[in-house]
Amino acid sequence: MKAVQFDAHGARDVIEYGEFPDPDPDRGEVLVDVKAGAVNHLDVWTRRGLPGVDLDMPHVPGSDAAGVVEAVGEGVDRFEPGDRVAVSAGVACGSCEFCRDGEESLCVSFHILGEHVRGVHSERAAVPAENLVPVPSGVDWEIAGSVSLVFQTAWRMLHTRADIEAGEKVLVLGASGGVGHAAVQIADHAGCEVFATASSEEKLAHAEDCGADHVVDYEANDFAEEVADITGKRGVDVVVDHVGAATYPDSLKSMAKGGRLVTCGATTGPNPDAGLNRIFWNQLSVIGSTMATPGEVDDVLELVWDGTFEPRVRETLPMSEAARAHEMIENREGFGKVVLKPDSEF
Repeated sequence: MKAVQFDAHGARDVIEYGEFPDPDPDRGEVLVDVKAGAVNHLDVWTRRGLPGVDLDMPHVPGSDAAGVVEAVGEGVDRFEPGDRVAVSAGVACGSCEFCRDGEESLCVSFHILGEHVRGVHSERAAVPAENLVPVPSGVDWEIAGSVSLVFQTAWRMLHTRADIEAGEKVLVLGASGGVGHAAVQIADHAGCEVFATASSEEKLAHAEDCGADHVVDYEANDFAEEVADITGKRGVDVVVDHVGAATYPDSLKSMAKGGRLVTCGATTGPNPDAGLNRIFWNQLSVIGSTMATPGEVDDVLELVWDGTFEPRVRETLPMSEAARAHEMIENREGFGKVVLKPDSEF
């Protein structure tokens, strides 16, 4: 089979699309004929190299994919050949105290397909059965293969960790990206007043179409000042910030007293000034979040499958153009997800 792969960390030129050994499903695994899979910022960081993460090379990236079950390994009874499935990339041990309490995303040995182990941007992939969810007929492969990682992440951030309520004001930074555009829809669906930032009029228009009530061009305006003006200096109840060092100070400034900042990443750097004086004086909470539990995944994907949430796909490319997909993510081109399909599917 053919797969997206790299045999060393580095810039986009390390990415290749070529022959790779066909996978065989081990016990508890399912062999999936991959139809589509989205590229996430996680794939960019994995390709560049993450501290403390040692990969077997060559490495196949990819944490999102959907396709048809081709075969099942011993002990699998949840799926059978011909089933339509999508990947949910978080892998938990199932036996630690957090897993026993139903908090699998806090698992002491939690890891992610495509980040810590072989991913799914290939013509076929052997995936643990626990990491697959059924996909109803009629759902486009581009949608099925692009929603799981970002929608489950945004859902847990807002509903489980920040515990949003109807009527609250929610600011979503980077609303044109995968997590961002999911968070806008989830907050709007919950009855919140949604503020969104993006870097162009086109992206802001898409954010409004996803449910944002107020939009701010962060390249033309100071978003903290804009939020203060709109809210009469009150601020917002919740900030969704996966940008990191570049936005963190203004995220704190944007928050109302008692507000919550929830973060799932730090693409511009992980070590901003903590802002402790503002945190304790305004009694703010800074909350971490990553991925989701299986129950949370089921909850949010049900709303994707029935059309309540509408994932946006900015472009679909053949896997042989994976480097171009990474470039679009790195350069923040367009709105929504970039999807790859095996060249044989074009």
